[in-house]
Amino acid sequence: MHMTDALVAPAVAGTMYACSIAALGLSVRRIRLEEDQKKIPVMGVMGAFVFAAQMINFTIPGTGSSGHLCGGMLLSALLGPSAGFLTLCCVLLVQCFLFADGGLLALGCNIWNMAFYGCFVGGMLIWRQMMKRGMSRKKILAASLLGSILTLQLGAFSITLQTLASGITELPFMVFLSVMQPIHLAIGIVEGLITAAVLLFLYEARPELLWGYQEFTRETVGGKLTFRKTIVIIAVAAVILSGGISLLASSDPDGLEWSMEQVFGAAEIKPSGFPLYQAAQKLQEKTALLPDYAWKNSHSIFETSFSGIVGVFVVLILCAGCCYLLRFMRRKRDRGSDGG
Repeated sequence: MHMTDALVAPAVAGTMYACSIAALGLSVRRIRLEEDQKKIPVMGVMGAFVFAAQMINFTIPGTGSSGHLCGGMLLSALLGPSAGFLTLCCVLLVQCFLFADGGLLALGCNIWNMAFYGCFVGGMLIWRQMMKRGMSRKKILAASLLGSILTLQLGAFSITLQTLASGITELPFMVFLSVMQPIHLAIGIVEGLITAAVLLFLYEARPELLWGYQEFTRETVGGKLTFRKTIVIIAVAAVILSGGISLLASSDPDGLEWSMEQVFGAAEIKPSGFPLYQAAQKLQEKTALLPDYAWKNSHSIFETSFSGIVGVFVVLILCAGCCYLLRFMRRKRDRGSDGG
């Protein structure tokens, strides 16, 4: 679902950057008020896990298309909307700057389409509402499916609106919409099942890691694993997914590329002659040390594995580092207030 720069006009890109930055600012303010120290390692390993999972495109049978996990619903169910949103923003930033996955101008759109809906709509409207009267396995499965389907539908619809507002005539709105929504419905179902599997594992291992468990659940379910073992399992899974299983990812176009092929006849559209496009492309070429998850000017079978493992560790460090920085800023502000 990562949009390229060619799909958005500069005005639309700027608007979506403003919306995404506003949501990020709100998230940062809320995170600074939290006291849970365990959230720092969870943000790191879950960000790394979602990055690794996004590398694995799964085939949608009978379509010639593929999809991948977005992860917003998963992260919000564990971390809450604000921390989940910040974590997924870190993932998308690494993908954009280090791997040139998604356009630099389109980054604001990608954050909104993939992170905002998944974390805030999925977290606040689906997960929180369904878990108000206590958690159960059936509720986790239902919330995962409903949240993933709804948020991917909203993300797909936003893409069609953004291309319409950008004047991309190669993708007529109603035709593009009629293709985008059904394929992302199928992808949403698969994402919902993956999300449910991960959350159900954590519900068995350490249920208190799930957002709202201690607030909404009256009966305490004992975890089968320690906190440390659970974190290690997720981290190891991220490395295995990125370094090994990613080699088995489907080569079929993802839902957005497939939809463009159905409407336009090609998975890519050439950007207009705006100088801003060229400037963004040059900047991204400088920052993307592993473009398309591969070494520059190389065709080794180890490229994807190496890129995936590097990405996992970069995302882990970035997510945890952001959280530590916010906590440090809060403590410094509190000390200043006490001193005043």
